[in-house]
Amino acid sequence: MATGKLYIGRRVRDLRQANRATQAQFAERLGISVSYLNQIENNQRPVSAGVLLALAEKFRIDLAELSGGEGDRLVSALSETLSDSLFDGYAPSLQELKLITQNAPGFAHALITAHRAYRHNSEQLASINDTLGRSLAAVEATPYEEVRDFFHFVDNYIGDLDLAAEKLAGEIGIGEADPGPILAAYLERQYGVRILRAAGSDDLVRAYDPAARLLTLNSYLPAATRHFQIALQIAQLHAGSIVDAVAAGAGFRTAEAGEICRIGLHNYFAGALLLPYGRFMAAAREVRHDLDLLAARFGASLEQVCHRLSTLQRPGQKGVPIFFARIDRAGNITKRHSATRLQFARFGAACPLWNAHQAFENPGRISRQLAETPDGVRYLCLSMQVSRGGRGFRQPQQHYALALGCEVSHAESFVYADDLDLSNAGAYDPIGISCRICERAQCASRAVPPLKGRLVVEHHTRRTIPYSIRPVGEG
Repeated sequence: MATGKLYIGRRVRDLRQANRATQAQFAERLGISVSYLNQIENNQRPVSAGVLLALAEKFRIDLAELSGGEGDRLVSALSETLSDSLFDGYAPSLQELKLITQNAPGFAHALITAHRAYRHNSEQLASINDTLGRSLAAVEATPYEEVRDFFHFVDNYIGDLDLAAEKLAGEIGIGEADPGPILAAYLERQYGVRILRAAGSDDLVRAYDPAARLLTLNSYLPAATRHFQIALQIAQLHAGSIVDAVAAGAGFRTAEAGEICRIGLHNYFAGALLLPYGRFMAAAREVRHDLDLLAARFGASLEQVCHRLSTLQRPGQKGVPIFFARIDRAGNITKRHSATRLQFARFGAACPLWNAHQAFENPGRISRQLAETPDGVRYLCLSMQVSRGGRGFRQPQQHYALALGCEVSHAESFVYADDLDLSNAGAYDPIGISCRICERAQCASRAVPPLKGRLVVEHHTRRTIPYSIRPVGEG
């Protein structure tokens, strides 16, 4: 897969400064001129293959880390922000966006935050007739949005927690047998916590009594959920100090966001304990990412497996780059992460042509789709419906679609691609990210006009789309 020219000036500068070297010293070690190094650090020239190899040899830099899609999330978020009509008349090129995110990522984040505040304020003013004070109170990001963005921009990987969970999993034998008895025995042996299964109230999943050292679990929980809740209790007792340090270092504006993040971090540790990094990644490669087999081997649910696959981002030991999302029936994306070039829209619904929405029509089945985004990148997309909630005839259940996929260049790592004609251009469905920022002018499934582009309405002609879209700068 072609990667194009590589501009990594900020990374090179950070590496040089971390080694406490002047430009002259650093250039000498790389075997290049000082002027060339200066141009690289200021993103005026891309790095050559020779420089990349020198960085890898002299400073033990992982080339995959340098050329990976780490900045894609920030580029995508910034591109969506600048697509707003607020910035009408300004259409930056991809190269310009990359230069901004590579040289001034703090500025990019600040602009995204300011735009989010603008959107919140606009939506509040448009939807309610309230006091000005309450309208202005809505401009800040909600605590959930703060936490969502925190995980998004750390690549959905928390190194300290992941390593600690993997170490503990190895010590107690997770991945070698049914995790339920192993986790329960460790919890009682190490922390004196007993597990009680009781019917409880309809909506109670778990309850922990610190004084009595008693963990109560709903009797009707599926085995995978029960395993996760025991692992979560271990996370709170075993990894509390690490969780507190990570949450404190995130710089959240409110205590509420910090508490929500702590819940997310405890959940992260629980998932990493049940599906330890090295063992899980090796199993995924062995069964070629067969989700059902991975769930059966580790006593986990499909959602736990999909979510864990999205966190395999350990530097130097990354798994196959995938995207993962959980979508409810209304189209709201309640979980999302992407290590691919496909980045989910921060606002608005997902593309209606994406097979994630078809999961609700095919319960119990994994649906497959070959798709191509407007930038020409092709993907293998998987989707499936999962349900959660209480047991029993009258208990309500929630239904979600899980979406998982990779770029076609990695499709051979997935058993689901075996009988698909990956070389047939006609086999790929054209999809977008979100109608409001999609570049496809003639899409019959378009729900709303794009933010960028001028609408041309023809009163004497009616086509599938009641208007045509003229790109910015034309006419």
